[in-house]
Parts: sequence; structure tokens; C-alpha cells
Amino acid sequence: MYPEGFSIHGIDISHHQGDIDWHKVKNATVNGETISFIFIKATEGENHLDKNFNDNFYQARDNGFLRGAYHYFKPNVSATVQAKYFLKQVHLEEGDLPPVLDIEEKGNLSVEKLRKASLTWLRVVEKEYGVPPIIYTNYKFKKDYLNTKEFDRYPYWIAHYYVHSLTYSGKWRFWQHTDCGHIDGIKGNVDLNIYNGSMYDLKRLCIVKDW
Repeated sequence: MYPEGFSIHGIDISHHQGDIDWHKVKNATVNGETISFIFIKATEGENHLDKNFNDNFYQARDNGFLRGAYHYFKPNVSATVQAKYFLKQVHLEEGDLPPVLDIEEKGNLSVEKLRKASLTWLRVVEKEYGVPPIIYTNYKFKKDYLNTKEFDRYPYWIAHYYVHSLTYSGKWRFWQHTDCGHIDGIKGNVDLNIYNGSMYDLKRLCIVKDW
């Protein structure tokens, strides 16, 4: 099942995808279209680096994909510490997609403290790269916890599976529409995504090196 009306496809990967045959991925198609962008898991919490991150990160660029890196947020760890750890491990370059905050857990934080922690991470990382980071989360988490005006300026990457269209009424840039996709070059399942806009818009979203 693929969303209709979108031509820009991407994937997101981590060590769970194992060893990737990048030549095959470069030539793979999703719904008849080649893959344009790849988001790569980088860090989690305050001290976990995905073991395949560095290889995936450089292979993605070497094979001509627009690439991005994401941090999995742990609510029980200082947001500032997590942001600094991400910045230490991840060195985005001009033409890369904005950094991504993957936030899926509330932990024992109140809604107010979760929002504050999220904004702390976003602001520390934005200060480094000069672009608003992307927020990745599912529809319900966004609606319940991150739907105040402060979050409107951050591009939204929505996770919502197995539906033909989204019921989310706000603005969004990326849609992770399945967690069980298959493409040439990757054994097993891989998350499939689409971009909501043109290739021109997608490239304008990327980092410009003027910081």
C-alpha cells in the first residue's frame, strides 16, 4: 500500500537493516520511483551511537542520496546532554537534511516538562546548524504532547501506518507510511517514507553552510 499522489520517496535505516548493498539501493524503486532521501539513526539518549551510523551516513552521501540523521530522545535524560551528544557524534554538512528529533516516549515527565525538554533539544541543535530540526513522532503523540504553537515552526515527520491518507490536519513534510517495506539491497523490512512537496522544496529544506 503506497500513498497516492506523491513521487518523492525515502527510507530510514539503522543497524536493524544490517549490511546494506548500496549499489542495489541506489537503483531500487518504490512504486516505480527511485529513492531520493535517507534518514539514518545516529544516537539515543546520552551515550548510545548506532553501530552502523557512520558507515550508513557516508555511504548514503557517496551514493547520491539526500541524507539526514536522527536522535532517539530519552525523556529521563537531560535534553541538553542529549543534544550535545548528538552534536558530538553527528557532523551534518551543507546539503544535508535538517537534524531530526525522534520523540516517542513521555517517561515520567509531565506534559509541560516534556514540552520544555523537547524544545531544549531543538533549540540547542538549531543553534549549531541554523535550521529548525525536524520532529518525528506518531500522530497521537504529536496531538497529545507537541501540538502547541511553539512546535509549529519545526517541520513535522509523521509516523502513521497502513492508511491511504492522513487525517492529521496540521502541516507536515514527511510521512513514514509503513514499517514493513521492502527494497532491493536491504534484507528484511525497512521503513518507507514520502515527502510532501516538490524536489525543489525538499532541497530548500536542507542545510546551507552559513553558520
